[in-house]
Amino acid sequence: MEKPWGWYKVLAQRPSYQVKELLVYPGHQLSYQSHKKRTEFWMIMRGTGKVMLNGMVQTVSSGQRISVECGMKHRISNTGDNDLVFIEIQTGEYFGEDDIVRYEDDYNRLTV
Repeated sequence: MEKPWGWYKVLAQRPSYQVKELLVYPGHQLSYQSHKKRTEFWMIMRGTGKVMLNGMVQTVSSGQRISVECGMKHRISNTGDNDLVFIEIQTGEYFGEDDIVRYEDDYNRLTV
């Protein structure tokens, strides 16, 4: 699914989990957001970027894993010159896009 920051593709979808591949264009970032009904695990496959978890920022690159607990505010940014690709494994009770609470967004999609 095309987004202003890049795209994502659902690789697997089951009642208790969902797996996505996400690509973030250079210089772009996802919204600073949280979820009420799911936890996410990210595996960085290609590129470099920064991850913000509850206000704390860390640099990430290929091979790193990030755990985003349910309710945790989070964002990933592509700070490199090439596409940032990561696999996202969602676990929980619901995986719909309407479970996203946006606190900051470069594309005017705020929900709070």
